[in-house]
Amino acid sequence: MESCQESAKVFKALCDPKRLAILEQLRSGEKCACVLQEPMNLTQSGLSYHMKILCDSGLVVSRQEGKWTHYHLSEAGRDKAVKLLLSITTPVTNSKDQCSSCDR
Repeated sequence: MESCQESAKVFKALCDPKRLAILEQLRSGEKCACVLQEPMNLTQSGLSYHMKILCDSGLVVSRQEGKWTHYHLSEAGRDKAVKLLLSITTPVTNSKDQCSSCDR
């Protein structure tokens, strides 16, 4: 399994309202940074900050076209995030983790 540091990147990407709004915008397809920036009322550096976190998480992929960067959702990143959430929220039965002082 991935390191906890790598896993935390996914949750960091999802824990900010602005980044969730960006993900919502990207649901309709690839967007140029200039298109994402306007409705979010973000500066270029503010958008870059959020996009770096989203790209580092694997949820978003970027590509350069001239001076502009275009972003789109990553299917592989989404699948990885879903598997991660399932793996950390699925109980594991392990007898050596049970309390020896009680009948659980």
